[in-house]
Amino acid sequence: MDAAQLGAVGAIAVGLASAVGALIGQRGANRASQSGAVLGGYSSLVDNLQEERDKLRDRLVENERQLAAAYAELASERADKAALQRQITELSTENTRLRAQIVELGGHST
Repeated sequence: MDAAQLGAVGAIAVGLASAVGALIGQRGANRASQSGAVLGGYSSLVDNLQEERDKLRDRLVENERQLAAAYAELASERADKAALQRQITELSTENTRLRAQIVELGGHST
């Protein structure tokens, strides 16, 4: 082979090596791009999940506040009911005593 043929074969070899290098480089760039997209998507998903978690925590706090208020109202109503029951018992006892006194004094029980 003469120098011209060796130069041509060398140029072809260098061209093939460049093409293979470019192909490998492009694949690496594609992988990096996909990896970036995956990481960006993952970051967005994590942000969305954290926002959802924070909303649920806020809702839980509000529900617990309303539950405490409902229990307080129920306790107040029970206290009112107990006071009314005591008043009914006292009035019934007094009515019984008054009827007995009326009978003792010669009257008729109504």
